[in-house]
Amino acid sequence: MNSTVTCELHVRLVVSSESSLPIPASLRYDTADPYAVQAAFHTGDEDTVDWVFARESLAEGLHRPTGIGDVQIWPSRSHGMDVVCIALASEEGEALLHAPAKVLESFLRRTDAAVPPGTEGGHLNLDLELSRFLAES
Repeated sequence: MNSTVTCELHVRLVVSSESSLPIPASLRYDTADPYAVQAAFHTGDEDTVDWVFARESLAEGLHRPTGIGDVQIWPSRSHGMDVVCIALASEEGEALLHAPAKVLESFLRRTDAAVPPGTEGGHLNLDLELSRFLAES
């Protein structure tokens, strides 16, 4: 049986060293896709920017720098608060986000309760995943 863990939070889009903007965000973890966390950043009335992160990278980023390529994650402090910095890059541009570390840590603990780290493979339906992959080809 699949289950979902969700979290609503506000991240800050860093505009400059002195300025940032609040951005509402939603995190979603589905046990049917146990390695991934889906994030939706609400940038306007109906506009969202969607990203998929490796759950393991988000968890590691709470404690040390991680990531390669388009996604870099590391712990930091901003205005006296522990934050997780998430640097995103795509063809459309780049963004640096600060997520509250405590909120992210709480969300990840709930995903760990749903699917303990290291047991993700037992939650995959390989037949379903293979048929999805072949349908996309």
